This record gives sequence, C-alpha cells and structure tokens, in this order.
Amino acid sequence: MTATDSPLRISSAALRRGGRELWSGLNLVVEPGELVAVLGPSGAGKTTLLRAILGLERLSSGSIEAVGEPVRRAGNRRIGYIPQQRPLPRDTSLRGRDLVALGVDGHRFGFPFPRRGDRARVDALIDAVGGSEFAARPVGLLSGGEQQRLRVGQALADDPPLLLCDEPLTSLDLANQQAVVGLIDRHRRERDAGVLLVTHDINPVLESVDRILYLAGGRFTLGTPGEVLTSETLSRLYGTPVYVLQAGGRLVVVGAPDVAEAAHHHHEVHGA
Repeated sequence: MTATDSPLRISSAALRRGGRELWSGLNLVVEPGELVAVLGPSGAGKTTLLRAILGLERLSSGSIEAVGEPVRRAGNRRIGYIPQQRPLPRDTSLRGRDLVALGVDGHRFGFPFPRRGDRARVDALIDAVGGSEFAARPVGLLSGGEQQRLRVGQALADDPPLLLCDEPLTSLDLANQQAVVGLIDRHRRERDAGVLLVTHDINPVLESVDRILYLAGGRFTLGTPGEVLTSETLSRLYGTPVYVLQAGGRLVVVGAPDVAEAAHHHHEVHGA
C-alpha cells in the first residue's frame, strides 16, 4: 500500500447471520485521512461490519480489501482497533502502561521480552494520549475514560493507516469523549489514516466526520451528514416515516423501528 492508496475498499459486500441479511450490495471506499461514521439501530450490523473487516466474519458475497490486502483471519497489525469502553475488573494486575505495551510487543510468540526502543515507544504513546499521570497505576483502578485513552494508545502502536472504532465513546463523560475524539482525529490527520467509527450518537464526532454510512433494515445509505441525516433520507431508508428533529442544540431521530427488537426506536444522531 502506498501513501495514495485507499486504506479500505468494500465491494458488493453482503453478510447474512441467522438467516437474516444484515446488509447487501455494500460498496465503500475510505480514503486516506477520511473519517466515516457508521450509524444505525441495534442489530443493523454495525459491529459485524468491523468484524468482517478484521477477518472475524465471513462475507456471504463480495470482497473487502484493507490496507492493500484482502482481509484474512490471521489479522493485520496495520489495522488499528479501538473496542467499546468496558471497565476492566478492579483486580486486573496489569498497570496502565502494560495495556499500551501489548500493542507494541503483544504480537510476539512467547513471553514478550522488551526490545530496544520498545520502552521509548510505549512512553511516547502514553504521552500522546495524555496518560503519563496514571499509566503506572493498576489498570483496574483507573476510570473508564483513563482506560479508554490507554486503549487508544494500544491501537495506535503501529501507526495504522486504517483505524476501526467500535463505539469507543460509550459510557464516557463529555470531557473524556472529547479527549478520545481528539486523539482519533489527530491520528488520522497527522498520519493520513482512514477511520471507520461506529457510534450511536454522532454529536461528539460531528465536526470530524466526512461521511456517514447509515445501516438499517438490511439496507444502507451513504453520504455527507447533510445528505444522510434528513427526514426524507431516513424515511426512505427505513421504509416508514422517520423524523429528524432539533432539540436542545441536537438533532434527534424519532420513529425509526429497531430492527433487532422490533420496537419503536428513538436516538440522537446529530448536533446542530
């Protein structure tokens, strides 16, 4: 992959799970330095899409090429991955810096003996995510926001040209949301990396988003925030009246049926 190649190419992709087609005919090219947000109701296949890019889910048809190579189950260290924020157990023995170090040396077979330069790389990553003050503490005693900053450092260990983020802001307060978004945005701008970010609320990342991929009911729409987040577009996507309303400086989607739970769906998607 050269500096001008697209870090992600999805062509005519379809994926079925449990007899239900999550999405089909999906074509998406993420360009260097582009941030694409993935929105949609629970069960629409947002996380499954990331798993397919990581080689953990097999497509029903179509193809995915990531960082210049077809996806493979063995994984690819040139793809960074930030998972949902889930607090680690309080008795976790790792220190904060050990969590980041797994991104630097955790891929080696056997016990990861530190190599020359590894410690400096870990220190640089910790400093980059603003973790110097808490990296020496047991990771289980850190706040959710502190843990998530360190997970970002772990994901950026190899300067990945493609970064996948699976609802990385869940359960974080506003300050930590802004901090994590800032780290992701800085990486893609400084490294010209492509970013695919799954979120249930676009407000915290709106200023950084270039395009939105909205999945719902086995269908999808792709475009700029102004093109996708409208009552007309989402009503057409869901096949039922959906309203995008402004409330308290945010836009709220009302009336979208939740595919997974067959319930009335109501969620924030957009900040004015």
